[in-house]
Amino acid sequence: YTGLPLIIATFFFTFQIYCDFSAYSDIAIGTAKIMGFDLMQNFRQPYFSQSIREFWGRWHISLSTWFRDYLYIPLGGNRKGLVRNLLNLFIVFLVSGLWHGAGWTFIIWGALHGVAIVILGLLRHYNINLLPGKNIGMVLVRVLITFVFVSFTWIFFRANSLADATYIVSHLLVFDGTQDIMLPFSEALLSVQTEFYLTFALIALLMGFDMLDARLTLPRFLARMPLVFRWGAYYAVIFSVLFSGLYGAGAQQFIYFQF
Repeated sequence: YTGLPLIIATFFFTFQIYCDFSAYSDIAIGTAKIMGFDLMQNFRQPYFSQSIREFWGRWHISLSTWFRDYLYIPLGGNRKGLVRNLLNLFIVFLVSGLWHGAGWTFIIWGALHGVAIVILGLLRHYNINLLPGKNIGMVLVRVLITFVFVSFTWIFFRANSLADATYIVSHLLVFDGTQDIMLPFSEALLSVQTEFYLTFALIALLMGFDMLDARLTLPRFLARMPLVFRWGAYYAVIFSVLFSGLYGAGAQQFIYFQF
C-alpha cells in the first residue's frame, strides 16, 4: 500500500490503541470500584489536546505520573536550569520508549515525543507563541497539529520492525492512483461502502461522547436521567457489546497486554 490507504490505516490505529487502552483502563477502574477501590483516571480526552505537553497530561496518566515522580524529579526536574530541565524531559521520554520495548521503533517513538517536548519547552522559555489566540479556529488548528503529530509517531509504535516503519513513512505521501481504499473492507460484515463510512461515523460518535463526557461526566448524567431512559441506555450498551462479540473480529488480547 501507498498514500491514502496508509494514511487511513495510521488514522485508524490512532483510535484503535486509544479505544483498546482506554477501555482496558475503564474495565480495571470499574472492576476495582465493584470491590470498593477507587483507581485514578488514566485517560482524559487526549485527542483534544492542544500541545504534546497537554497530551501527556491526558494520555496514560498513571504512567506519566509515575515517570514524573520516580524519574523526572529525582533527575532534578526543573530545579537545575533550562538545559538540565530539557535534558531531563528528553531522558524521561526516551526511557518511556524503552519501557515499552527494547527496539528501535519504540526508542524512536519516545525520542520523537522527547524532541517535541524540548522544542515546546524552548519556545515557552523564550515566550514564543507560534499559534496564539483562543478563538475556536486557532484551538482547532492546535488540536489538529497535535493529533497529526501523535498519529505520525504511532507508526513507529505499531510497526513490527524499523524497516516496516521506514516503508510506511516513506510511502505515506505517494499517490499513484492505483490504490483501492475500499479493499481492506471487502471481507467485512456489511457492504464495503457501508463499513467504510460507518467506521468514520463511529469514530466521530466516539469523539462526540468524549466531548460530552468532558463537560457532563456521563455516569452522573445517566444517574440523573429518568429510570426508563437510563435502563434503555444500559441495555443499548449491553446489546452493542454482545453484537461486537458475536460479529466482531473475535477474541483478541488488549494491545497493551504485551507491555
